Amino acid sequence: MKRLITKKLVPGMILSDNVYSYDNNQLVLPKGTVLDNQAITKLSFYSVANVLVEDYDESIDSAPLDGSDDSYASRLRETAEFREFKKDFEICSQKFKSGIDDLINDKENFNLDEVMSPIYELMHKGNNPSNILDMLHSLRRYDDATYVHCISVAMICNIMGQWLRMSEDDIEVLTEAGLMHDIGKLLIPNEIITKPAHLTNDEYVVVQTHPAQGYMVLTDLDVSDHVKNAALMHHERCDGSGYPAHLKGPQIDYYAKIVSIADVYDAMTSARVYRDPLCPFLAIELFESEGLQKYDTNAIMTFLQNIVNTYLLNKVRLNNGQEGEIIFINRDHLSRPTVKIDSDYVDLTLHPELHIEQIL
Repeated sequence: MKRLITKKLVPGMILSDNVYSYDNNQLVLPKGTVLDNQAITKLSFYSVANVLVEDYDESIDSAPLDGSDDSYASRLRETAEFREFKKDFEICSQKFKSGIDDLINDKENFNLDEVMSPIYELMHKGNNPSNILDMLHSLRRYDDATYVHCISVAMICNIMGQWLRMSEDDIEVLTEAGLMHDIGKLLIPNEIITKPAHLTNDEYVVVQTHPAQGYMVLTDLDVSDHVKNAALMHHERCDGSGYPAHLKGPQIDYYAKIVSIADVYDAMTSARVYRDPLCPFLAIELFESEGLQKYDTNAIMTFLQNIVNTYLLNKVRLNNGQEGEIIFINRDHLSRPTVKIDSDYVDLTLHPELHIEQIL
């Protein structure tokens, strides 16, 4: 039996204990669950930090991909466009890290415009939302995970602002909110954030202080109140199940509601050093089945509808190994479109045992 942080889980591992959510002690997965991509995505959805698993072959724990995978993400990584994006993203990450060091240690030298400008350059080079999301999903896990996550969330927030038809000024504020939402984590001791073993109750209480700590850092900074509230409220949920204050829908800043969606989506779909990104349709299915009460209705539905539309006519692989093309989006069940396989049309709403496992 071993305890692993969630980001190191891979399909085939078996849970050796029940897993409960931190927010309201809800059973997420029972003991004995054989992990697959859906289960791993669900753990990320509920922000589960680590779990107990049965003994396993350690060679699968961190084995890097060897390049033989023919997934869309692997092919994308071979393009010159992706290599340029990756280089620019890493430069952006370093500038953000330097800027946050100034913010935490010497606020007078912090310049938000200098931190934001590389992100807008990345957005411009990405050409369109679908392409940017593909690029973000295909990036490998970096050591400076919080910095990378913040930049990814900022870019997703920018895309969401466009889809929600917000004004340019509001999109700028939303992008700033996404970038700054998790800076409180940088004030949590690194030995807690990266701890591979189970967090004690006291340690988890410390982790849950990061929204308030982020808010305090931003309190006297010349930024929008929406940016400050996003740092404080990005773990709140519309049904009151979030933290730190268990706020409900009307009490939560609208920008924080959008940031929370981008935050969870990035956590669920980000690539890892040892595996390609999890399929967006698994994340969409979780939002549909377990998240519609937790998130702002207009924001989450706009996000999911647009995400799904980016994959219309894409080739996909189902969990039974069959491959086909998405030809119709079911508006009532966005995660379960109709897939054309050879001459057959498979409506996934009629086949609950099937789901899209991979974009090809």
